[in-house]
Amino acid sequence: MFGLFKSAPFSDPTLGELTRSRGLWRGMILVDSGLTPLALAGTRAAPDPAALAAAREVPTQLVDWRQAIETALYEHYEPYAESLAAGEIPAAGESFPSITSPADVWPRVALEYVSITPLGGALTTELGYTTAWDDEHTLGARFQHGAFLELCGSVLRP
Repeated sequence: MFGLFKSAPFSDPTLGELTRSRGLWRGMILVDSGLTPLALAGTRAAPDPAALAAAREVPTQLVDWRQAIETALYEHYEPYAESLAAGEIPAAGESFPSITSPADVWPRVALEYVSITPLGGALTTELGYTTAWDDEHTLGARFQHGAFLELCGSVLRP
């Protein structure tokens, strides 16, 4: 009986098969030579066409977004490093990463998901990162209209 209310899978020539779960269309996207979970806004019938178009552009847009993301991640890292150096927080069991420039963040972060959903009335692409220096939070690098919006310090995986 509940199968009557289930959305049929959606096939996209670039993104592959997407299935609807927990209010979003879900699949995988190839980013930086790896498959990453993808979540898209849409109706019960299909993903939002603008969200699909934005998702198809993420791999190429990431080249332009990389500097904004690494700068924001480095700015997030700096207070942790300063607090550790001042003895305000204890050193974790694993050695705290030494990062001396924004470009050095990449070996210490992992892309966990890509989400394209409305935020504040505008379609927003969010790239969710986990980091070696903040194991309690997933950080969301958000973009609207192709421009960096913010790094949200604590996001829930969609």
